[in-house]
Amino acid sequence: MPKIVALHKLSQEEQNRITEAAQGYELVVGKYKELPSGTVSSADIVLGWTKDAQEEALQENSRVRWIQVWSAGVDKLPLQDFKARGIQLTNASGVHSIPITEHIFSLMLAFNRNLHRAIEGQSSHQWIKGGDFRELSGKTAVIIGVGHIGSAAAKAAQAFGMRTIGVRRSGKPDPYIDDMMTTDKLNDALAQGDYCINILPLTDETKGLFNKDRFAAMKKGAFFVNVGRGPSVVTSALVEALQSGHLAGAGLDVFEEEPLPADHPLWDMQQVIMTPHTAGDTVHYNERIMDIFIDNLKAYADEKPLPRNVIDYERAY
Repeated sequence: MPKIVALHKLSQEEQNRITEAAQGYELVVGKYKELPSGTVSSADIVLGWTKDAQEEALQENSRVRWIQVWSAGVDKLPLQDFKARGIQLTNASGVHSIPITEHIFSLMLAFNRNLHRAIEGQSSHQWIKGGDFRELSGKTAVIIGVGHIGSAAAKAAQAFGMRTIGVRRSGKPDPYIDDMMTTDKLNDALAQGDYCINILPLTDETKGLFNKDRFAAMKKGAFFVNVGRGPSVVTSALVEALQSGHLAGAGLDVFEEEPLPADHPLWDMQQVIMTPHTAGDTVHYNERIMDIFIDNLKAYADEKPLPRNVIDYERAY
């Protein structure tokens, strides 16, 4: 009997959805360290992932042919090993569009309306009223990495009356992007942005992409948002651009090193708003990833190609 092993806790309703979609499959649910040895290697499908399961999933006699991870990012997984073993990998792309879009605008609006300073004043019982109060309307948002999240962010930006410029490898148009550019035109796009929003995955091409030259290419007084991947930014170059006043501020959810060291200069910058890698968190996470998994599971059970979120191992996303 083919087997599905779920390494995440599932409600009874979620388990029922799986068994109904793939009748004739055995479903095993449990944390990896609590499962008997060999459970993962005997599975055809693994739902969820933990580094502890890696050696077993990749051993010679492993039956694993498809892994559904709980995250959108797959940069920390052994992609080439999966490819060599003929394992299909699917991610949670699409789950995060709403929470990350709302997070992006939370950072931008908090900066514009000085909410971070007001909260600081509230905590210390001080009536802090200084600073510039900005508006999004009429400004330009440059969105680097226009996928599900980038498109949703562009839609929200247009609702605020912003002009949208998108940057993506293919240059394929998007209904919510006013001007789409290819990645070789990144600096041209950055030069026009009042708000530059990084939503890129981490690949060999994007690691360290936002360096001293990229920040110099941005318009003086721009606000930089990073909800993509921390290592896509050279943090020292970002700090320098902020300290020099070239950038007006930054909203950061991801960092080169996480947690950010307690003595890092970013902590003490009033023009920086930071969150602890929570942009994609939502109480609706499980139900959305289950929708993706069930759609793919039905196709897999019918021996059809997986229709959603299959990772291209060469592009690493």
